[in-house]
Amino acid sequence: MKSIDQIASELAGYDPNALRADKVNTFLAELVSPVADIETVALFDGLNRVLADDITSPISVPPHDNSAMDGFAFDGAQLSIGRALELKMIGTAFAGKAWQGTIVHGECVKIMTGAIMPQGLDTVVPQEMVTVNAEKTQVTIPPNALQAGDNRRKAGEDLQQGSPALLKGAHLTPAALGLIASLGLPTVKVYRKIRVAYFSTGDEILSLGDAPREGAVYDSNRHTLFGLLTRMGCEVIDMGVVHDEPALLEAAFVKAADVADAIITSGGVSVGEADYTRAMMKKLASESSSGLGGVAFWRIAMRPGRPMAVGRIGTKSSVLFGLPGNPVAVMVTFLAFVRPALLRMMGSTASNPPLLKARCTEAIRKKPGRTEYQRGTVTTSRDGNLEVKTTGNQGSGVLSSMVKANGLIVLHHDQSSIAVGDEIDVMIFDGVI
Repeated sequence: MKSIDQIASELAGYDPNALRADKVNTFLAELVSPVADIETVALFDGLNRVLADDITSPISVPPHDNSAMDGFAFDGAQLSIGRALELKMIGTAFAGKAWQGTIVHGECVKIMTGAIMPQGLDTVVPQEMVTVNAEKTQVTIPPNALQAGDNRRKAGEDLQQGSPALLKGAHLTPAALGLIASLGLPTVKVYRKIRVAYFSTGDEILSLGDAPREGAVYDSNRHTLFGLLTRMGCEVIDMGVVHDEPALLEAAFVKAADVADAIITSGGVSVGEADYTRAMMKKLASESSSGLGGVAFWRIAMRPGRPMAVGRIGTKSSVLFGLPGNPVAVMVTFLAFVRPALLRMMGSTASNPPLLKARCTEAIRKKPGRTEYQRGTVTTSRDGNLEVKTTGNQGSGVLSSMVKANGLIVLHHDQSSIAVGDEIDVMIFDGVI
């Protein structure tokens, strides 16, 4: 593991007073390390966990050739271009058991979706495509209705026995749980949940239930962080609001560093603000027994969320993320920087949400030299392409804009003003916020 200074020195053009946003994740990827502890959990408890070992398929899925729909199974070699095909129906194959019997040329079997294909048959004609006689003993397939092999699921077409089903580092989504269940596996090996402690700082912050007072605001950041971290699958430790008193701040940092893999604070990292907070961060960083502790205070060339602190603190070298205090800035810096770092700590190989291209429906002013994350609403236009507009007021304290938005407009460091009709990058929130 590299020290804070080593990591910084390896970043070309590193300037902590005007750090490019695209340098931050490079720094954080070196700062954090995946957890090593592994546990076995029941599959129902696996959602949002990270797979700690490759899963090799113990069976083929599906295990047999089977029908993709309700219809009539027959030998497709009997089809002729331009000619109808008449077949005698001699039985019915149901899902869950193999049909017993033999079939000769000119015969077919009525078959249900998922039923094993009888021996020698390779094609299924959907029941709505055929004509059945009054006695229900003969079916007629119209000419050119299908080709040999249609509507048959082949054994192992999803997964072959012995092939990799999921790889180490995969995030266990609902689809992944279904895949594992299809292999008959009741348990799964996962990395332990990372423990993340978080608290808000500042004398002006009220907890829910406190009486309103002049100049004070209710704390929204802890509830936002709770939702973001819980959705990721972290073990969350809510430490409440810590006021700007040295003894209280030191106690909070010591406790957090003792119990958590990562610590997230909001507020107290801006220039001239919360000197006690900065002092406590530095003090605990210097006490790291590994010698790898340290805190870097950054002014990132971005909007919103310019001030940020990152590092390792305490005797266990817990990873620290000191975020700004404004609610929107907390969410933006979390999505842009903290979330990717935490995923790496979780052992996940998941990447950031992809940036999609959308046509901008309004002009946006921007100067090159910083990355801007504007809240936007992405919709589909009449021509089928994505288009986006801002939610209006982009102030970092306008929390309602994050509720109205379904994504972030990402205006990159070297990008300048946007004209109506320009294509720009957007990050969709679905599944993230």
